[in-house]
Amino acid sequence: MAQLWGGRFTKETDQLVYDFNASIRFDRRLYAEDIRGSIAHVMMLAKQKILTEAEKEDIIAGLEGILDDVEQGKLEISDKYEDIHSFVEATLIDRIGEAGKKLHTGRSRNDQVALDMKLYTRSEIHKLDDLLKELLLTLLSVMEEHLDTYMPGFTHLQKAQPITLAHHLGAYFEMFKRDHERLRDIEKRMNTCPLGSGALAGTTYPLDRQYTASLLGFDGPALNSMDGVSDRDYLLELLSALSVIMMHLSRFSEEVIIWNSNEYQFVEIDDAYSTGSSIMPQKKNPDIAELVRGKTGRVYGALNALLTAMKGLPLAYNKDMQEDKEWAFDAMDTVRHCLTLFTGMLGTMQFKKDRMEESARHGFTNATDAADYLVNRGVAFRDAHGIVGRLVLLCIEKGIALDELPLEEYQKISDVFAEDIYEAISLKTCVNKRVTTGAPGREAMEKALKIYRNYMEEY
Repeated sequence: MAQLWGGRFTKETDQLVYDFNASIRFDRRLYAEDIRGSIAHVMMLAKQKILTEAEKEDIIAGLEGILDDVEQGKLEISDKYEDIHSFVEATLIDRIGEAGKKLHTGRSRNDQVALDMKLYTRSEIHKLDDLLKELLLTLLSVMEEHLDTYMPGFTHLQKAQPITLAHHLGAYFEMFKRDHERLRDIEKRMNTCPLGSGALAGTTYPLDRQYTASLLGFDGPALNSMDGVSDRDYLLELLSALSVIMMHLSRFSEEVIIWNSNEYQFVEIDDAYSTGSSIMPQKKNPDIAELVRGKTGRVYGALNALLTAMKGLPLAYNKDMQEDKEWAFDAMDTVRHCLTLFTGMLGTMQFKKDRMEESARHGFTNATDAADYLVNRGVAFRDAHGIVGRLVLLCIEKGIALDELPLEEYQKISDVFAEDIYEAISLKTCVNKRVTTGAPGREAMEKALKIYRNYMEEY
């Protein structure tokens, strides 16, 4: 057992207790952050004359050598160490001797792990944000291609009014745009450096915490040492934001699954993002969309688990907080993989324009526009609503769309109808006369796309 403590104890820790307490199996991924934080700490200690320049150079060279060897596969992070901090420090001492024992001066594992996790989380936020950018750019490209691809818009999963595919996808653009902004907000709020907080009450050494913070890219040091070691709000915020991202991906996946069904056939998912059946040769399954939908609960679980772990903790550090890592790591990994695969699936997906347009026509999505036609000719809306309802019923009985019903049938129900009813209820007219901000008409959508394109250029 390799650990950083022991002087207070008179016998070895039980092996089961040691294994239960150890975190090396999952916090090993923090090795680069731990070394980076240690290098900054040593630079500050030398600046403050707590270490000599020679000691600083020896320690930094030793830490850089450990980092290089781990990344090249020459040095294995062994489970015989309690945690990543023990591994780095013990390996350093083995390599450079007495100077390595001074690395931990003015530092506790409490502020050390808080720093490592913040550095790692900040890096992950950047990676997640880059993946969101790729998804937004893919969405924007598909939207620009489908400004005139007509489809039914839905409420209650019932066909409601005609829209375009560009307009439908624009709703998801707005969702993922908000996700991007949430990530940026989290980074701003979390960007204070806990290093120098010590175990909970700072240290008697004359540390320059502002210098350490600047070396590590933080806006400044955490102003309360107890909060510095026990704050996990940034992880809760991130897990919340990741849960919202997954909720958005899951909603989108649900629609892809519906659109891919035999009943709709709105999309053709690329073979690279589909699987078949072991027994039914005709099947082409939307497994990526289904897995994204399924993994959403996994991320929700991480958020709920950390909220539950934190809800009863007194100040300052408690071992319960070690539980944050596995949940957070798993959630970050899950969302990164889901964003990558979903973007690939969306970018290679084929949209069946004719099928989508026929679905809108035969779903009576232009019924509201037929009612508006009557209102514009002096018929009260409530009466117009009833008239068009009768027309829809007649079309259902005949198995045709509104634009296939002969004019004489229209005029039997209301003599207000004239030949121009067909132009008024064409999908093109129904969509493009909706020109208010946020509407699906081409004029409104072109304005929105320009705003989105400018947004992505400044991303």
